[in-house]
Amino acid sequence: MTDFAPALACALALISATAAAQDPAPPPAVWRNSLGMEFVRIPAGSFAMGSAEDPEALARDFPLLERRRFELLADEAPVHQVRISRAFYLGRHEVTVGQFRRFIEASGYRPESEADGTGGYGYNPAYDPAGSARGDAFEGRDPRYSWSNPGFAQGDDHPVVNVTWNDAQALAAWLSRTEGHRYRLPTEAEWEYACRGGSHSRYPHGDDPQALARSANTFDQSAAVFWPRWRQHALADSDGHAFTAPVGSYAPNAFGLHDMIGNAWEWVADWHAETYYAESPGSDPQGPSEGSVRVRRGGSWHTWPLYARCTYRNWNTPQTRYTLVGMRLVREAAP
Repeated sequence: MTDFAPALACALALISATAAAQDPAPPPAVWRNSLGMEFVRIPAGSFAMGSAEDPEALARDFPLLERRRFELLADEAPVHQVRISRAFYLGRHEVTVGQFRRFIEASGYRPESEADGTGGYGYNPAYDPAGSARGDAFEGRDPRYSWSNPGFAQGDDHPVVNVTWNDAQALAAWLSRTEGHRYRLPTEAEWEYACRGGSHSRYPHGDDPQALARSANTFDQSAAVFWPRWRQHALADSDGHAFTAPVGSYAPNAFGLHDMIGNAWEWVADWHAETYYAESPGSDPQGPSEGSVRVRRGGSWHTWPLYARCTYRNWNTPQTRYTLVGMRLVREAAP
């Protein structure tokens, strides 16, 4: 009898090699770019965007806040189903001071806090919020404050702050040109989808505001020492950081993303409109076509728990630079 085993093995090997050539390796789960930013692959999927909590429920869990604050959250409604149709890569961490510095050195870009000569905002222990016209927690604008000096010490591994929406656009455009991959800010829908990580709760960890002290860098007893007039709104415990923390200091969410809540507010791509959720398309919403202010999400190291929920929407003009506001970028996945 003829022995077919060697011929069969050879044929199977050839078929396997051909299939491998036609079926490329799956995309990486984490991707690292030229500035050292790590990006996590976020799968396509659907989720319920927005909040249906009524003022009574919020008043129960945030008893120290006046009712009007809850009534101002109407732009979080209605809850609506959103489909993210394509996977994308989102920064594992917020953009850091060191990464932003390397971008400036390589590109020659001048951040708006320096280019227009008006500076940013910063912490000054001699500044009294009660004596200022706006009662703002921070001093500014002032040329002494910028992305490189928010008035408190930061290492290269801390999130960069005092950056404008336009600064974020400049970084994304430079990376896109130099690396040949498209970078951008996340849409508001992509951001909330990524923040939730499959959860339906107020925060990625659950609904309890006090549990933030174990999972995020928000306004706590460490920070309240410097702002005693607002101590009643601080978490009962300390998260270990009075100001910004090194990125990744807290456990990641279910998608492997750190600091989606707290540390620094994050610019997103969308214009803000109070009623946009009622007319938002069901697939890949891009936000209103025009507006005057851009959305920022996620809260910061100085944010009270009510405003650190996954659904909370805040906004500023694209030129705003503030000591609490940073960014996180998207790197688009190959089609």
